[in-house]
Amino acid sequence: MRLLRRLVFYIDYLRIKRQAKAAGMYFPFGKLYPCLDERNADSGSASGHYFHQDLLVARRIFKNNPQRHVDIGSRIDGFIAHVAVFREIEVFDIRPLNNVIPNIIFKQFDLMSNNFKLKDYCDSVSSLHAIEHFGLGRYGDKLDYNGHLKGLKNIYKMLKKNGKFYFSVPIGPQRIEFNAHRVFSVKYLIKLIQDKYQIDSFSYVNDEGDLFRDVSLNPEYFEKHYGCKYGCGIFELTKITKSNSLN
Repeated sequence: MRLLRRLVFYIDYLRIKRQAKAAGMYFPFGKLYPCLDERNADSGSASGHYFHQDLLVARRIFKNNPQRHVDIGSRIDGFIAHVAVFREIEVFDIRPLNNVIPNIIFKQFDLMSNNFKLKDYCDSVSSLHAIEHFGLGRYGDKLDYNGHLKGLKNIYKMLKKNGKFYFSVPIGPQRIEFNAHRVFSVKYLIKLIQDKYQIDSFSYVNDEGDLFRDVSLNPEYFEKHYGCKYGCGIFELTKITKSNSLN
């Protein structure tokens, strides 16, 4: 098949060379750069964890229009770029960012810090496909088996009462795939958040990369992980304050 594609490439090359000669060669030819696998490809990919979560959460932030939105560790060239189109966004990440970009205020920050002081800092927080990495050393962070718990505790502190928290993590049978990421069971996640947040919506991306939006949180599906081995759970939450919540 690849040999056939090369043959088609060279036939096309000879044809366009003849066309160029007839037109006067105002675009001279440089070195050959064969692209053999894209003739019958789709126009792009509109699926997968990042595509769906970035678009879905950016739309929710646009709709809710918070006073101050802070992101923790999400993808700069995806979700952050989406949000920066229409509003200012503060970005906290343990890794540096060496570019100055309009509407993006960057702060290098360790969200696992025991000396976290930003209490009631903002009314909206996002963290997309980031919390699963906390404490595994992948991005230069210190090793900490409970790193995700420390990160979630500090996010809860920085968020004002009734503030919104948007986050996503891999979902499936619970495990650590060291040192890439954790995968969370939906049952475990619900236990972590149920006393601290009202769950406004839950969506997920399945193993095939398809989005299921605003699905029911039915305990019947928890044990089956919504059919996911490595899916993506996407939560929109509202902070509540109870006597048994973290302080």
